[in-house]
Amino acid sequence: MITGDLDRALSTPISSAGTWRPAPRGGGSAPGTYATTIAFLLARRGTTGGTSDTGGAPAIAAALAERLHGLEWVSAAAVTGGGHLTVPVTSGALARLAVRITQAGPACCRSEALAGLTVTAPAAVNLASTRTWAQARERLAATVLGRLAEASGARVTWTHDTERIAAPGSPPHPAAGPVAEAIGYAGAGPVAYTLACLPPHGPASLDARLVAAHDLRNPAYAVRYAHAHAVSTLRQAADLGLGLADAAEFRPHLLAHPSEQALLYELSWLPERVARAARRGRLDVLARFLEGLAGAYLVCQETSPAVRPGGAQDSGSSGVAMGGARDGGPPGAAAPVPGDQPGSQVTVARLWLATAARTALHAGLDLLGVDAPDRM
Repeated sequence: MITGDLDRALSTPISSAGTWRPAPRGGGSAPGTYATTIAFLLARRGTTGGTSDTGGAPAIAAALAERLHGLEWVSAAAVTGGGHLTVPVTSGALARLAVRITQAGPACCRSEALAGLTVTAPAAVNLASTRTWAQARERLAATVLGRLAEASGARVTWTHDTERIAAPGSPPHPAAGPVAEAIGYAGAGPVAYTLACLPPHGPASLDARLVAAHDLRNPAYAVRYAHAHAVSTLRQAADLGLGLADAAEFRPHLLAHPSEQALLYELSWLPERVARAARRGRLDVLARFLEGLAGAYLVCQETSPAVRPGGAQDSGSSGVAMGGARDGGPPGAAAPVPGDQPGSQVTVARLWLATAARTALHAGLDLLGVDAPDRM
């Protein structure tokens, strides 16, 4: 979402969608820092959009940085690496993603990165009907890449593959192959997720015992577990009479703990990763991203739980006060409120964050054709 905000703010002749990357952490960049190569593309194509191309990419990047300096939700904008535009946003802008993602619902993964592209894809896939792992991977990719492209703004024509539809009079239960046997043992969701983790080339084979393992080292389990954990957190909060309250009352400075900021930063990349997976034709790009998102969520719940064991609420602010001189957000966002807040407001802020994590994990799993369980 934030890279989309930056794209619109830059308003370049060439869309910067797909050019954004996390800024290297080795340079001291904190969560909330984004870098783009758009200046190099503009210089290469001779399209500057009102900026001077004297000096090439560095000059273009400097001119683009000037466009961002007046935005309250941007901390700074600088030229790095000989032409990269590096943009740290305020911690408040990150925190407001908790509300924005929750309110967006399934659309939180959408962007216009592939607008103008036309794609044809099969509407559905029945993995159990495939005879080999290679065929299962191929068919899963064909359908899921269509979903990813559509979520990224492409126009998709959905087709029905007659080879996957049983002919009249055919046996209703054909002999089970290795894929069907694995699905029978581990479940369709874990099998589909593990297939999505495989790179598009190379061996395609799964061990059903590993796929079914209830172990956080098993990605198919960890991502679905994180979703179920978030749902459980919200369910426990509801049992205690706690909810999200009005979005206008959301206090962004209460999501200040480093683990909360790290989770928000991960959440901010969902539309970009969906588009990147579609553009590269690699389901594993999205699958691996969801693993990182699940990990960030579980770490956050360890350090900054919305509801502590036994139903206790946090008694104070969630960490170091956020912001500094500028702690604004995108247009239409609620204004931050300075100072410490009662524990109930900390809890509400964390419930917004847990809801955003649940929403994003569900959206990502749904794109992969994997179930998002409420309990595990």
